[in-house]
Amino acid sequence: MTRVPSSPIGRLLPRRAQPGVIEALADTRVVLINGARQCGKSTLVAQIAQERGGAWRSLDNAANRQAAAFDPTSFVQSEDLLVIDEIQRAPDLLLSIKETVDADPRPGRFLLTGSARLLGLRGLPDALPGRMETIELWPLSQGEIDDQPDGFVDAVFAAGPDLRHRSSEDRTGYLGRVVRGGFPEAVARSGRRRSAFFDNYVADLVNRDVIQLSDIQRGPEMRALVRLLADRSGQLLVPGNLANGLGLPQTTVQRYLSLLEEVFLIKRIPAWSRDIGSRAISTAKVALVDSGIAANLLDEDEASLRRVGGNGLGGLLEGFVAMEIARQLSWSTTRAELFHYRTKDKTEVDIVLENRRGQVVAIDVKASSTVRPDDFAGLNHLAARLGDDLLVGLVLHTGPETLAFGPQNRAMPISALWEVGR
Repeated sequence: MTRVPSSPIGRLLPRRAQPGVIEALADTRVVLINGARQCGKSTLVAQIAQERGGAWRSLDNAANRQAAAFDPTSFVQSEDLLVIDEIQRAPDLLLSIKETVDADPRPGRFLLTGSARLLGLRGLPDALPGRMETIELWPLSQGEIDDQPDGFVDAVFAAGPDLRHRSSEDRTGYLGRVVRGGFPEAVARSGRRRSAFFDNYVADLVNRDVIQLSDIQRGPEMRALVRLLADRSGQLLVPGNLANGLGLPQTTVQRYLSLLEEVFLIKRIPAWSRDIGSRAISTAKVALVDSGIAANLLDEDEASLRRVGGNGLGGLLEGFVAMEIARQLSWSTTRAELFHYRTKDKTEVDIVLENRRGQVVAIDVKASSTVRPDDFAGLNHLAARLGDDLLVGLVLHTGPETLAFGPQNRAMPISALWEVGR
């Protein structure tokens, strides 16, 4: 009988990804839940396996890894749903899984979890094309933590400038959310105990998972890169500049960046372009997957960020907003992608969401509770080039009201991200 792990928060929070996992199991032979360590993957799959009477095998267990390596064919045999936790620890099992589901193509045969992107694993034998659906699970969203709707993406594409929201959240509340992030262990802690969790999380990720995926043995260099990325959250990701700052070859930094992305510590946000002019540049921006980790790496807490001129507030808040949106894109009905926009003359828009019809929602993030017409400069620049394809330009801010700044421009509270219903 599968046992559901207890939650450090004291209660099991419903995850937005769960309906998608259940739907996938109904028509797909293999379902993979991919995401950062400690984000709740094992708890989610244990709940599903318990309901379905499935078997559970964790590859964090040394005996299971040895059995999987010795006899992979027997290891994957099961008449019912088989959950294999942390599949990246024995990727050769994918060949045996492929053989099994090809012989018996019933849906819902395997439910896998992974803490590294399988397609990035070196020497991956087979990615099960046509047989596997991958669902990303992120650390908890603010809506999951607070039992709020988490429906901003669908709502803004449906309503455009007609979307309205009034918030009771104040600046102090936003700062608390930024430094807390969304890992269940961090949500359950505060102060020094939360910092201890973040410190150990990053150290373990670098010392165990990153080194497992590669042959590097230079943990201090990797940790220095992680701190530098936190300091440059919301800025352009230029490997050459990072290499100069660390005294490392650019090829080494590029390899390290790929590894950090594979273990879900960072996310690259690509530049948006629609061939609307040669001035748009193609350099990605970077955000840490969790704002709590980023704040801890910068040694920022609520008190330091509350002071005027807090060192990292702008970048931390932008990263926080971007990652809340990234979480929603994994379950929203609207199929949209996340970008940023910047030209060679440094006109920029923090976040560009584009759906498959070519419709765009453009967003800038401000740490201020007061919004001025000048804050829409980048949005207006993009609007002039998009025309009717721009649904709305938003400045998300820390004030309480939604305010109109013209037919398509709105200033809106940041909390609309999780408090607006779908």
